[in-house]
Amino acid sequence: MTTFTKIGYSAAFAAVLLAGCATNQQQFTYTAPILPEAASGFTAKPGWVTKKFAVAAANPLATDAGYQILKAGGSAVDAAVAVQMVLGLVEPQSSGIGGGAFLLHQDGKLNGKMEAFDGRETAPAAATESLFIGKDGKPMSFTEAQVGGRSVGVPGTVRMLEMAHKQHGKLPWAALFQPAIALAEGGFKVSPRLNTLLAAEKNLKNDPVAAAYFYDATGAAWPVGHVLKNPAYAAVLRQIAAKGSKALHEGDIAQSIVNKVRNHPTNAGQLSLQDLANYAPKKREPLCFDYKVDPETYQICGMPPPSSGAIAIGQILGILNNTVAPQLPLDSATAPTAAEFLSPDWLHLYLEASRLTFADRAQYVADPDFVAPPAGSWQEMLNPVYLEKRAKLIGEKSMKTATAGIPLPYDAMKVGVNFNQTLKYAPMPDQPEYGTSHISIIDAAGNALAMTTTIEAAFGSMQMVNPFSTANPTLSGGFLLNNELTDFSFAPTDAAGKPIANRVEPGKRPRSSMSPTLVIDKTTGQVIMSAGSPGGALIIHFTAKTLIGMLNWNMNAQEAINLPNFGSLNGPSILEAKRFPASVVEALKAKGHEIREIEMTSGLQAIERTTAPNSTSYNGFFGGADPRREGIVLGD
Repeated sequence: MTTFTKIGYSAAFAAVLLAGCATNQQQFTYTAPILPEAASGFTAKPGWVTKKFAVAAANPLATDAGYQILKAGGSAVDAAVAVQMVLGLVEPQSSGIGGGAFLLHQDGKLNGKMEAFDGRETAPAAATESLFIGKDGKPMSFTEAQVGGRSVGVPGTVRMLEMAHKQHGKLPWAALFQPAIALAEGGFKVSPRLNTLLAAEKNLKNDPVAAAYFYDATGAAWPVGHVLKNPAYAAVLRQIAAKGSKALHEGDIAQSIVNKVRNHPTNAGQLSLQDLANYAPKKREPLCFDYKVDPETYQICGMPPPSSGAIAIGQILGILNNTVAPQLPLDSATAPTAAEFLSPDWLHLYLEASRLTFADRAQYVADPDFVAPPAGSWQEMLNPVYLEKRAKLIGEKSMKTATAGIPLPYDAMKVGVNFNQTLKYAPMPDQPEYGTSHISIIDAAGNALAMTTTIEAAFGSMQMVNPFSTANPTLSGGFLLNNELTDFSFAPTDAAGKPIANRVEPGKRPRSSMSPTLVIDKTTGQVIMSAGSPGGALIIHFTAKTLIGMLNWNMNAQEAINLPNFGSLNGPSILEAKRFPASVVEALKAKGHEIREIEMTSGLQAIERTTAPNSTSYNGFFGGADPRREGIVLGD
């Protein structure tokens, strides 16, 4: 990759962040740091330079936990376990042990094996395709479906991490829970972001366990800086540390989860003890595609379905490579300015490529254990001939709404296949997607990891589980359950009765937009980038933007993350509020775009390998974290 000039954080700030880090590989001991939380809103981040390893996560306390694990000789997977357990405490609105995750891992050896670990939640065995159809026969509103037990899928994060740790862990499983247990028992300071979200949330207060934990006696959200302790979460983690995922999926904690879901007074769900006990993570083949940026060719890898992320990113990039996109300078000395990047001509092409991509996504992508890929392979949606054909549909004016294509192999197209046979399913109507957190890690042995983790909407189903509330009322707190089933189509069929691929079915994993991404240097076989973001369906655009900024325009990770956000879900053209000049907005409107300027709160994390000046040898790492959230990057 091209050499960049990069800026690290100050030595004084680093000293505060890294105080008390463990160095004994044989026996890890966690030391809680004293560190400030970044403000919510948009806070400039400098980017971070490291030499040996790096970890990026959405909260400084979580990043520090991963750092201390790596410092103690732990692997990337070890660090990810520690980071996730702390995120479930300090960023409970986004992810946790009551949710699901996708993890992409590449062995540190040259041309090492890459694996995709699927910890996505599943629908209960008793679920039916009419789960989100109301008494009036129509699909429920999102909030009506979300809040309560109805939306809760079988959680998969812990069991998936356990699978990955058995293969790639170096430190003992129990040691990885030390940071989260110490912080849960000793307390952590409520961050501006958590306070802001709690203050704005109304439904969370209707759950007695959550209300008692997140709010004071008057019902006000705990203020910024308030030291919040969660002894119930610590007690749960101690059991998982000692007994593994079985402690969560069987026994008293599992019974507490089931009781919470099934006994909701107005919106009960169908989760059972058997559902929890039977949950199994899956190992899948990563979905990879080549991406040419003259003179180099990269391999970009992500999760296959039930994630739509890698397919959608690959389609957007592939379609753009078949357009006459305005070429921006590739020389790092003349890297594009924001104005050049935000050229309305380029944005028009990107937004139209997005429409074509999201039309295919709505038509085809769902759990591959239930839905066959078009033309027999998900790779056919990335077939260069198919993407070239799709790119030709882009004109001078916006198409506003695209329709799905027919991704068949080229030689099948030549022999007169009946294309209509492929359209077995109806396209899924657009509906909200939310939430999530992202972790990127590269350890000292070169093992690389990208993990995106979620409970879906902010605070998930708004249901907090405390297995100890009856026996020991002093153990307050607990953990939140997901609302992941709302990622299924609420309507099982279209008006004509044609089934929707991503409809609810028992044991099925809902379609996801999570896009954990690893980029490979095809010359060396090494991972040169780990990236991803939260943001619901917009995750795809946030991640694609970052890849384009880094690979096409030679921006470093922080510069690419900082770029304004944009995209289309095959409807209006969406631009990040207050980040686009009026001239760009008006030029897009002149091309027929219906513009929506909204807050597009990404939470991008990215780590890249760096080279020394005038060298092709990698000599360290540079990490970036989204200024729109609280994340930082740490490493030695």
